[in-house]
Amino acid sequence: MASHVVGYPRMGPKRELKFALESFWDGKSSAEDLQKVAADLRSSIWKQMADAGIKYIPSNTFSYYDQVLDTTAMLGAVPDRYSWTGGEIGFDTYFSMARGNASVPAMEMTKWFDTNYHFIVPELGPDTKFAYSSHKAVSEYREAKALGIDTIPVLIGPVTYLLLSKPAKGVEKSFSLLSLLGNILPIYKEVIAELKEAGASWIQFDEPTLVLDLDSYQLEAFTKAYTELESSLSGLNVLIETYFADIPAEAYKIITALSSISAFGFDLVRGTKTLDVIKSASFPAGKYLFAGVVDGRNIWANDLAASLGTLEALETIVGKDKLVVSTSCSLMHTAVDLVNETKLDSELKSWLAFAAQKVVEVNALAKALAGQKDEAFFSANAAAQASRKSSPRVTNEEVQKAAAALKGSDHRRATNVSARLDAQQKKLNLPILPTTTIGSFPQTVELRRVRREYKANKISEEEYVNAIKEEINKVVKLQEELDIDVLVHGEPERNDMVEYFGEQLSGFAFTVNGWVQSYGSRCVKPPIIYGDVSRPKAMTVFWSSAAQSMTARPMKGMLTGPVTILNWSFVRNDQPRFETCYQIALAIKKEVEDLEAAGIQVIQIDEAALREGLPLRKSEQAFYLDWAVHSFRITNCGVQDTTQIHTHMCYSNFNDIIHSIIDMDADVITIENSRSDEKLLSVFREGVKYGAGIGPGVYDIHSPRIPSAEEIADRINKMLAVLESNILWVNPDCGLKTRKYAEVKPALTNMVAATKLLRTQLASAK
Repeated sequence: MASHVVGYPRMGPKRELKFALESFWDGKSSAEDLQKVAADLRSSIWKQMADAGIKYIPSNTFSYYDQVLDTTAMLGAVPDRYSWTGGEIGFDTYFSMARGNASVPAMEMTKWFDTNYHFIVPELGPDTKFAYSSHKAVSEYREAKALGIDTIPVLIGPVTYLLLSKPAKGVEKSFSLLSLLGNILPIYKEVIAELKEAGASWIQFDEPTLVLDLDSYQLEAFTKAYTELESSLSGLNVLIETYFADIPAEAYKIITALSSISAFGFDLVRGTKTLDVIKSASFPAGKYLFAGVVDGRNIWANDLAASLGTLEALETIVGKDKLVVSTSCSLMHTAVDLVNETKLDSELKSWLAFAAQKVVEVNALAKALAGQKDEAFFSANAAAQASRKSSPRVTNEEVQKAAAALKGSDHRRATNVSARLDAQQKKLNLPILPTTTIGSFPQTVELRRVRREYKANKISEEEYVNAIKEEINKVVKLQEELDIDVLVHGEPERNDMVEYFGEQLSGFAFTVNGWVQSYGSRCVKPPIIYGDVSRPKAMTVFWSSAAQSMTARPMKGMLTGPVTILNWSFVRNDQPRFETCYQIALAIKKEVEDLEAAGIQVIQIDEAALREGLPLRKSEQAFYLDWAVHSFRITNCGVQDTTQIHTHMCYSNFNDIIHSIIDMDADVITIENSRSDEKLLSVFREGVKYGAGIGPGVYDIHSPRIPSAEEIADRINKMLAVLESNILWVNPDCGLKTRKYAEVKPALTNMVAATKLLRTQLASAK
């Protein structure tokens, strides 16, 4: 009976690590205090898995910020700007790389494959000096062993690490990162040697890039790496773990031929065709198959009977003693523990499984496979599956019909974007290089207290409305003082850009503690979409109208787009995702039309997560982009030419989907640009013509660092080199919710000053 978990959430059931990190960063607690919280969390996670009966328990899946950054620290690949002088990497250098500091910017952050988790992108070049500089993997293995728990240490594999890296500043973009393989393998050998010495009998290499469409030279790197490591790995059981999609047949053939590898982990939830690959290509005799049948990306209870059927089919191929029941990927992408949910009704709760429950499911399946089936557990599971299928709260026939009617038709505004921009300019009368922000302003302790007290019925609705209006007025006045052109109301009434809307839509449920790490200490609480989605009443019109009444300047109505609501929720898995997305699009369409009717002239429909949902395999991407772009267009296809539709996207690689972004047909798009070294601008240098308004972010809001006016002016000049001045907007990279006013005011002051300087220069150049 063998069971395994790929990885586990590290924030803690009540976000203990988040609060410890932020206390440490604010100078309110010591490094020792932070390390104590971290050690307690690790210990409880390992013990929980051991108590549940998991045989192969992972270690080194904990992180103070990000597992890719941990690997960068292990390899000593610290960019020169952090002035690291060698030795074991400490918190100062580590957190400077993650967050920046007063004098240097942070490293780039981007999405981990198609998830909402962000990783810190390694910056490498031919001159990067590698040295074994973080012994975390070994120390955490020893830590678990001291508790009496033998774990599988987990490392990000060398090839995936290099494929996820980028050339350092000043290094040619064409530089082959895989050419550094020979430079990093000696460090991997040192780590392996120390793990063996510490008593490890297994080691797990996460190589998720194997599921991508790789070129032959990239696939050859896996052969080269694991052949080179073979003698170091001698005497160890070695697991190569993949996840998030099907493994292509060519990649499967290459890794299963590696003699140094004794086990292979596959995602059989998102990888729906991998079972066919295993059947047709055969499985190497005597090796282990770690079958990822329990979903690590969603919160629905496993269909145990169906999973058992899959496992029994695999058992005939690989043999009973070589089959290990596993999760499809790390459970860090799901919520921690259903036990902490006190407000979900019992029916809905019976349909769910968070990370702690998934660990139990994994073990129940392993026991059933070994002939020790827990009949009561399986029966309860079957009853919950049946109740979900038949529950009347899941289906709304009217919504189903309306969404089905959208499939065969196109929805877009009748006039082209240049004509619309002319009509909008006549109405809005904006200066050249108009300034704006992305939507949210700092969420102060006082503001959170007001929302919390209102939710707990400790203050009246009137007191709440007055407090929120006061906050909006403060934000409006600040923007007017700063002389920003298109204002936002700051979103003080919103807890989260998805949760706020989901709470007002039907078909959604919410958790109290269903937190999931997004990056660093930042956690999100994804809504659960369990049924058909509709909008019972207006969601934002009251606050947007109130904000507009406080100023003569244009006030943006702020909405979250359907694709982002979909991608940042736990989505029902009983119908195709696009059907759910169309339902959300119809709900947002009603809101857009109500905002326009209320006199809001600029409406921003954020699609921050459009790129994130792009399937990893190229063969599936066109279909996704077609329905995702269509969903966005549905929301605003009915508005007048004079209503300006904005959208915003953040932290992703957009260059490969720029034509789909253009096809969204928004009037203005604001987009992350500064933290990724202005990677976005390269697409325009390469000749892509963009006729709509565009605001590539001029400074990184995820760092406390305040950019100077000169730095921002330099960024705007770089944009003007590739974009026409009449379409360029000036704005930060993202919303300001997580920053403090002490950072926001000077940064926005500098942004406006830089813009005014360039307006003067442009006027005198005419």
